[in-house]
Amino acid sequence: MTTEASRMLLAFEQQMRTINREVLNPVIDSLSPAKLEPMLRMVAKARALYLQELLKLADGNGGELPDDQQIKVLHQRRLRYDELVEAAQALETAIQRGYLDVSTGTG
Repeated sequence: MTTEASRMLLAFEQQMRTINREVLNPVIDSLSPAKLEPMLRMVAKARALYLQELLKLADGNGGELPDDQQIKVLHQRRLRYDELVEAAQALETAIQRGYLDVSTGTG
């Protein structure tokens, strides 16, 4: 990689961090472990329901393929789970990159 390209990437990363912090930080309150707990519980519950549905299908169908309605239910649970995981990962990335204020307090 050329020196110019390296400089451009460094400038890009700095500008991205600055702009994301300017946009995200005013609309999201400072985060703490206590504020993250409800979100993490929600994702865990969605995961549990998705996996529970899979095991229910396997047990109830004796290893046979599920019907269309059963797949529809499983699909809905996966969509809910996937969406919540993606959102949680986006939040994690925002924290890692310093876009959001964080505290170690409980509030």
